[in-house]
Amino acid sequence: MTEPETISVAADVGPLVSLGLPIVELSQETRPPIMDLSPEDLVSWLQSVGQPGYRAGQIRRWLVQRRITSFEQMTDLPVGLREKLTQSFRFSPFEVVGHQVARDLTEKLLLRLQDGELVECVLMRDPDRSTVCISTQVGCAMGCVFCASGLLGVKRNLTPTEIFEQVLVLHRLMKDDERITNVVVMGIGEPLANYKALMQSLTFLTAEDGFGLGARRITVSTVGLPEKIRELAQSGQQYNLAVSLHAPNDALRTEIVPVNRNIGIQDILQAADDYFEVTGRRISYEYVLMAGINDRPEHAEELAWLLRGRNAHVNLIPMNGVNELIMTAPRDPDTQQFLMILEECGITATVRKRKGADIDAACGQLRLNREIAKHG
Repeated sequence: MTEPETISVAADVGPLVSLGLPIVELSQETRPPIMDLSPEDLVSWLQSVGQPGYRAGQIRRWLVQRRITSFEQMTDLPVGLREKLTQSFRFSPFEVVGHQVARDLTEKLLLRLQDGELVECVLMRDPDRSTVCISTQVGCAMGCVFCASGLLGVKRNLTPTEIFEQVLVLHRLMKDDERITNVVVMGIGEPLANYKALMQSLTFLTAEDGFGLGARRITVSTVGLPEKIRELAQSGQQYNLAVSLHAPNDALRTEIVPVNRNIGIQDILQAADDYFEVTGRRISYEYVLMAGINDRPEHAEELAWLLRGRNAHVNLIPMNGVNELIMTAPRDPDTQQFLMILEECGITATVRKRKGADIDAACGQLRLNREIAKHG
């Protein structure tokens, strides 16, 4: 791997500018990522090179549980096997080509995939938890007007390995006494538009012989694809569901989330109700506040009326600034008034604490800056 560009932000340093990462020629890499192999496939490969099958468990423990970055560090394996692994497989499906660290110790990575495409993932630290946010697609087709992720369109789906490996690479950044406690699938892309790969990656994250995370510690965020929401409900897992609503009526939501014209809020709410009925998990509704667009008192009142009687929680998210967009964050008094109206109407709501505010915090912003630098 090439060394990533690392930018740390000390407490007395001003806001970060975009990385402006250099263009790097891609290698003609043909080795598959080691984590593409199932445990059974890894056993078969080991036997094909004259190694006992039990070595598969050793290898996977190194890959999943320990913070190593190369096969050479698997010190309880024979040297010859380590060399054979290096010759046959890539350690990771991507290279870390950008790394930002914020004052609050939020870390954001820019990852280059084998085909040269870029995605992002984020590690957010709180006193009682460490949460990672991961991507599921290269770009996004949903077209949300406030989001940097979709400004360049959608290129392709990520593979299961490319999805869950983001958790592993962030885990390797952490200190020995730290551990990832929560995963949110809220990065670049619409997770339910890449449903099969998403479910395979979540199976790995929750499996005892995988990452071993509880399903209730995983949140899947969606713009609202009703049939896929119902399919997720029938998966037998109690993942948390977050619906990106952003407006209290169809006319405004279609302006903010263009795909809504083919769906409609009522169909989304009914699918979310069905999800709650099947799983018993309370639904979160994400609401990005944009000044003068969806942050007025009448919007709060209409949203409260829309969600009345539902076991729901509203996450109010003041918009992150994106240079390429004209929308801006709401004033703090307007955010607090919106919150107060919801609470007075009996709707549970919180204002999401901003993480990584002094780096390219907006979803897709780091990738966008890199692509702009690349293409001029």
